[in-house]
Amino acid sequence: MPQTPHVEKHFTAGNFVRDTVIGMSDGLTVPFALAAGLSGAVQQTRLIVIGGLAEIAAGSIAMGLGGYLAARSDAEHYEQERAREEREIAQIPDEEMAEVRGVFQAYGLTETESVPVVEALSRRPEAWVDFMMRFELGLEEPDPKRALTSALTIAGAYVAGGFIPLSPYMVLGSVWHSLLFSAAVTLAALGVFGYIKGRFTGAKPLRSALQTIVIGGLAAAAAFALAKLIS
Repeated sequence: MPQTPHVEKHFTAGNFVRDTVIGMSDGLTVPFALAAGLSGAVQQTRLIVIGGLAEIAAGSIAMGLGGYLAARSDAEHYEQERAREEREIAQIPDEEMAEVRGVFQAYGLTETESVPVVEALSRRPEAWVDFMMRFELGLEEPDPKRALTSALTIAGAYVAGGFIPLSPYMVLGSVWHSLLFSAAVTLAALGVFGYIKGRFTGAKPLRSALQTIVIGGLAAAAAFALAKLIS
C-alpha cells in the first residue's frame, strides 16, 4: 500500500522576523511618541511632519547600523571560535576527543558507545570542528550576507512603521485631529503587529498584541505630557 511521503515543515525565517520585529516595533513607537510630544508643544502640523521625517531618517540609519554591527560581531565571534577549535584539535587532540565523548554522554551514550563515534569523527577534521562549534559551543555558521540583510531589513521596517503615525499629520491640517487619528491608526497597527509577532514567536498572540499597544500608548502619553508641561 503506497504511503504518503513524510514532509517536515519548519519555520526558517527567524532572523528576518527578528529584524522586522526590531525595526517595526521601534518605527511605530518612537515616531508616534515624538509626534504626540510635539503635538503638545506646537500648533503646526508642518513642523511635526518635518520633525517626524527627520526622526525616521535618523532612526532608520541608526537602527540599521546597529543591526549591521551586531551581525558583524556575531560573524567575527564565530570565526574566532572556529579558529580556536581548529588550533586545539591540532595541538591537543586527546582533550578535544574527551570533550566530544562528554557531549555524547550528555545525550545518554555510554563510554563504550561513544568511543567508535569519536574515533570516526577525529579522522574528519572539518566535520570535527563543525561538531564542536555546534554541540560544544552552540554556534551556527552565520550567513555571510546576514549583516547587510539585517541592516536593510531593520531600516526598512523602521521606515514603514514610522510613516504610520506620521501619515495623519501629512493629510490633516489640525494638530489635535491629527493626533487623534495618529493615535487610532498607530494603536491599531501596534495591535496587529503585536498579534502577528506573537504568532511567529510562539507567544500568546492576544497577550503580545495587548503588551505592544500598552507600551506604545504609554510612550506616546509620556511624551505628550512632558511636552505639554514644558511648553
